[in-house]
Amino acid sequence: MKPVVNIAAYKFVTLDDLPARRVALRDRCRELGLKGTILLSPEGVNLFLAGSREAIDAFVAGLRAQPEFADLETKESLSDRQPFNRMLVRLKREIIAFGVEGIDPRRETSRRLPAKELKAWLDEGRPVTLLDTRNDYEIALGTFENAVPIRLDEFRHFPEAVARLPEEMKEQPVVSFCTGGIRCEKAAPFLEKAGFKDVYQLEGGILKYFEECGGAHYRGDCFVFDQRVGLNPGLAETDAAQCYACQAVLTKEDCATEMYVPGVSCPHCFETADEAMARLIRKRHAALRDLADPLPGSQPYENRRPIKVTGGFHGHRLIDFLDALKTIHSREDWLAICAEDRLLLGDRPLRPEDVMNAGQIVTLVNPMTVEPDVAAAIKILHEDDSIMVLNKPAPLPMHPSGRFNRNTLQHFLDEVWAPLHVRPAHRLDANTSGLVVCAKSRAVARRLQPQFQTGEVKKTYLTRVPGAPEKNAFNCAAPISRFPTDVGARVIDPTGYPARTEFEVIERGEDGTTLLRVTPVTGRTNQIRVHLWHLGLPICGDPLYLPGGQLGSQQTLTPEDPPMRLHAAALEFRHPTTGRTMRFGTAADWE
Repeated sequence: MKPVVNIAAYKFVTLDDLPARRVALRDRCRELGLKGTILLSPEGVNLFLAGSREAIDAFVAGLRAQPEFADLETKESLSDRQPFNRMLVRLKREIIAFGVEGIDPRRETSRRLPAKELKAWLDEGRPVTLLDTRNDYEIALGTFENAVPIRLDEFRHFPEAVARLPEEMKEQPVVSFCTGGIRCEKAAPFLEKAGFKDVYQLEGGILKYFEECGGAHYRGDCFVFDQRVGLNPGLAETDAAQCYACQAVLTKEDCATEMYVPGVSCPHCFETADEAMARLIRKRHAALRDLADPLPGSQPYENRRPIKVTGGFHGHRLIDFLDALKTIHSREDWLAICAEDRLLLGDRPLRPEDVMNAGQIVTLVNPMTVEPDVAAAIKILHEDDSIMVLNKPAPLPMHPSGRFNRNTLQHFLDEVWAPLHVRPAHRLDANTSGLVVCAKSRAVARRLQPQFQTGEVKKTYLTRVPGAPEKNAFNCAAPISRFPTDVGARVIDPTGYPARTEFEVIERGEDGTTLLRVTPVTGRTNQIRVHLWHLGLPICGDPLYLPGGQLGSQQTLTPEDPPMRLHAAALEFRHPTTGRTMRFGTAADWE
């Protein structure tokens, strides 16, 4: 069989009309039967291709026929098999990700040092620092004798790695090198801007050096980003393997262990279940931090909120239905919203007198929505295939309602866990912090939520109240209203839902407040807050249930307000899949 020809090439040049170029290159590669990857960006092209001799030559000739690529240089090697699985042509912001302003190889590069000249320098023992700009796992396979590793896991961290280099290195001649030269097109100029006085870049990288100089002054093989993994100084494939889970280069002994599962793990990254969970949680926390900076609801956007017409309002006029919802909008507000064509049925604006049918979905359009700030430091305590347990900060609403849509726990869950739809199995008030259990599928939710509805779950809260209860242990069994007041509060109502809450004094503070342990026996809306308010012990910081039996008008606090001192501190429930008893606990920040 004829050998497969592998080429690598790049060129920094200003390119326009990238979508059309992408289509043309993709079609040409498919026509020629080539496989590999081509990266296109406004700053140029970077390609790795493999195919027959005839196909490669035809592709390169066609590319060089374009004026901007007339002087394109390629590096070749041969293999006895196709090292790529498919043909990809991708559009990128940079052909080699760096993200540093002012570094543009189209305008300025460092001095290039030809491979043969570097060999001559090394033959004569000329004082020079060889700086390996590649990732650590690449260097593990081989590098130049006495080369200094930059210590990277990703090239975009190059600036931070340069800051860690010895200061005296700035006075020495430095030759940067990488696999094919492209990374040094940005690394070497960055070194100059960082104060290095005598900087060169190895022209064509290690592969060009192998082609012209063999393995002189080099130890090991050269890592390549395809199925060959490594090339020796003769540009032939070696026996090296790579773990595609952690990128580690593997020996034959590594591949023979039970810990090596191709694409899953190897001896370098094999994890126990606990270790895997810890790594997953670290990944989730990073994604949550990224999503919260800035808060997703802080940038103006068009918010479309669905409102379902329930059976009780079948045949009612739109305005009467909306007014009966008892939202933050008054009847006059709804009339004004209708006049602005912001209430839609499908794409049709609705009028106040339109008659509604049960099951219809009315869309409320809120243009240029900016939501109030919330606390977003969500902490994951446990995650497995079925459930997730988190510590919710406050204030943070759990579900979209009122002024909140994107700045809610559910939005964070939808974004970070997509495509999964993670569902909280119970509710906490926006101003209440603490433990929340979530189901990772509808089937799990059907087994988990009934435990909360039937009282099977053991819940413990911590709260701080003003004053000093007479007894160290007491309870309240006052029934709670079935419907909210105009300000959204629940109150004590003899005809309301039965409710019972048990309280135990933990600490009587010198400041006149008392820390209580709270066990809600039932699970009514605002139950703990309403019962303590009824007992004359409204929770410290509660903006709605105020001292003296008064009700406030504020529902959700801001992050700058003093916190409401109510925290879901402990949960015990049955795992919906395994049946195992699960126990979680967390302290309140304000204790």
